[in-house]
Amino acid sequence: MVLTPGPNMVYLISRSICQGRAAGLISLGGVALGFVFYMLCAALGITALVFAVPYAYDALRLIGAVYLLSLAWQAVKPGGRSPFQVRDLPADAPRKLFAMGFVTNLLNPKIAMLYLSLLPQFIDPAQGSVLAQSLVIGCVQIGVSVTVNAAIAVAAGSIALFLAQRPAWLLVQRWMMGTVLAGLAVRMATEARR
Repeated sequence: MVLTPGPNMVYLISRSICQGRAAGLISLGGVALGFVFYMLCAALGITALVFAVPYAYDALRLIGAVYLLSLAWQAVKPGGRSPFQVRDLPADAPRKLFAMGFVTNLLNPKIAMLYLSLLPQFIDPAQGSVLAQSLVIGCVQIGVSVTVNAAIAVAAGSIALFLAQRPAWLLVQRWMMGTVLAGLAVRMATEARR
């Protein structure tokens, strides 16, 4: 899921290419803070919702499946764009890089949907505190996202150059991502109610 293209990845890659690795990593700090914000909001909200409305879980699951299918379509549709096709951006100060990373993440609907629809799939109310499970799963997701995005930010220039010289790889990356997203969507939609 971390490799799914979106505003965060495009922003981090663009900043790393235009201003260097340090700028990409500073921007990633803002993105990480946005993840924490969404995780906390979702953990508190999902916990309340699961206890208050018995069918809320099913609604979240189906909405999440539809959203993942739309992301899969965006990846494979004719004329789709890979996140590794970057554009030039003007240089910004570290404070602005951090703030823009945070805002980019807050305005990213993919992150909100991830926390509200995908992560609850891994929560089992029978296993204890829904809030604690939500926080643990959210922290794991943040750790994975920050690690992968840091690697992408550090390697952005090399990755972009490699892919620019090999357009077939961009196509393969888009189709692989679309296939994974579609598979997750089907699994979510067909999973039995807990």
